Amino acid sequence: MTSRFPIERIEARILDIPTIRPHKLSFGSISRQSPVIVQLWLANGACGFGEAATIGGPSWNEESPEGIQHAINAYLAPALLGQDGACFETALTRMDLACKGNAFAKSAVEMALIDAVARSLNLPAWQLLGGKRHQSLPLAWTLASGDVTRDLEEAQLRLEQKRHRIFKMKIGARSPEADVAHVSQIARGLQGRATLTVDINQAWDGNTARRFLPQLIDAGVTLIEQPVAKWNVEALKTLTATLGDRASIMADETVCTPQDAMLLARAQACHVFSLKVAKHGGLLRTRQVAAVADAADIGWYGGTMLETSIGSAAAAHLFCTLGTQHHGCELFGPQLLVDDIVTERMPIRDFELQLPDGPGFGVEVDMAQLKRFDRARTGLAPVHIDLGHRAATV
Repeated sequence: MTSRFPIERIEARILDIPTIRPHKLSFGSISRQSPVIVQLWLANGACGFGEAATIGGPSWNEESPEGIQHAINAYLAPALLGQDGACFETALTRMDLACKGNAFAKSAVEMALIDAVARSLNLPAWQLLGGKRHQSLPLAWTLASGDVTRDLEEAQLRLEQKRHRIFKMKIGARSPEADVAHVSQIARGLQGRATLTVDINQAWDGNTARRFLPQLIDAGVTLIEQPVAKWNVEALKTLTATLGDRASIMADETVCTPQDAMLLARAQACHVFSLKVAKHGGLLRTRQVAAVADAADIGWYGGTMLETSIGSAAAAHLFCTLGTQHHGCELFGPQLLVDDIVTERMPIRDFELQLPDGPGFGVEVDMAQLKRFDRARTGLAPVHIDLGHRAATV
């Protein structure tokens, strides 16, 4: 059978874009993002874009921007050239045969492929992903400067602008006592005006979590993300059971594959899944994880890897097709960057991200901006995350 949308060319490049402020997590601090941007051309001339962003190079998981770029250019692209771009699942199978793991790299290629095919059909991507169920999504903002005054000023500004009233705090880098005190100060400053969540990024062991999570809940926290190591499903299960209806436990690093999702569902080890397109290996596989959540009566949250507007818009197209048992999303990555690579960002109105309806993912890439931040042009070195022991080098 003749291919309708033959894949003609695939290219991946690394960008280096500074952030508006240091972004502190339990494992370090970043001041620059280095997303891998994929361009995919079909034989009909259509061009789609995809993105895989990491946080601090390979500090969040095993993949680095350099490794992602190499996997795409050396293995994934050759496996797909000449293939029918409209056969998404077949493309995923071919990528799996060419390269084990590498979920971030595969997600970027699949994203570009879906964008290109949707543009060929003059359709928004959500029509190829199951159909829209949400016109907009409540949008969270992460308070991660590490400074109480600055965090409260950020939150106040975003409340006044009607951009965010869900705030997540990144903790775990300091002692649990210091983290609880920090969160409590923020909670008092936002009391009655916003919802507060925390992301501990696997920093605590089970005993620490059992001791200090109740104190965070007493301070006003309602959603707690990945308090323990990703392998510690037993601790997640215990926390989920003992906290009852006081707050929700959200799995992030623990839930990457549909099999992970099944394990957590069987164990009743969390209340919410944090969905991230990159860690699941693409938009279609994110839908598979979300389907497990829906079947198991587990809520979902639209997570981010601090992508530009390309990856953020792609995730928005997927999230808008999912069920109603959600806790909003945090596709704020473009706002954390000093500049973006699209001509116009997705609008935010009345505390909600408005979902784009144009062809593909509904955003148009500014090629001048793409060239401006291209590492090959600037000659910048890889990012080394500041682990708190020495100054970051770039």
